[in-house]
Amino acid sequence: MLDQTVIDALARRLDEAERTKTLITMFTADYPDLTIEDAYAIQRTWTALQLERGRVIKGHKIGLTSKAMQNAVSISEPDYGVLFADMFYQDAGTIPYERFFAPRVEVELAFVLKTDLRGPDCTIFDVLNATAYVTPALEILETRMHRVHPQTKKPRTVVDTISDNAANAALVVGGRPFRPLDVDLRWVSALLFRNGQIEETGVAAGVLNHPANGIAWLANRLAPHDEYLAAGEVVLAGSFTRPIEVSRGDTIHADYGPYGSVSCQFV
Repeated sequence: MLDQTVIDALARRLDEAERTKTLITMFTADYPDLTIEDAYAIQRTWTALQLERGRVIKGHKIGLTSKAMQNAVSISEPDYGVLFADMFYQDAGTIPYERFFAPRVEVELAFVLKTDLRGPDCTIFDVLNATAYVTPALEILETRMHRVHPQTKKPRTVVDTISDNAANAALVVGGRPFRPLDVDLRWVSALLFRNGQIEETGVAAGVLNHPANGIAWLANRLAPHDEYLAAGEVVLAGSFTRPIEVSRGDTIHADYGPYGSVSCQFV
């Protein structure tokens, strides 16, 4: 485990990078033995810095939920990050592009909890019982680190991404809310468009065979730190499409069929 003084210093580097919209070198370039637990310790310290500045936690996100993505980064479990209240944007609204450095967008389902959800023995059935409703969402990914080292050309690793709040930056929630037991969540699907051109398609079963599985995993993952998912939180269950790059002026639209649509424009 990294020394706490190092963890504090790395969290401050991330904080400065976000506030100045500059990219920093991935942490594994200087600390090649960085572990997943080190990465979450950095993320928790970074989160504490945000709370000191007055930001408010409104939920969590889960990433790397598909087997293809896990195999690509050589891990066997998802990752997670924190959602702050100032990350939320309205459906069909505009998003200031200058807030980001190199944003990307994914298609997800958002679970809104009506009761607390705690591990360590949380199951998919607990998640379904604790959920008030599910709704379509877009997650906006961002990096505070170079994806590829400018000199060595080595890519960042999953521990870099975890340190960086699991690459989360913002989200848009929209579409038609529905109760989790009213539909088979595995078969909720979406078409993802950029400027009217279809870019990606996917079905929610790609998220660990059922999107609620990831939320149960997160509740159990948080339990050893005496943390839990609180009533009222929004939890992004994980993407079922690949991320697409976004440029200034782009309009993003995700069509969920009978469950409505969610869109935004980067200006």
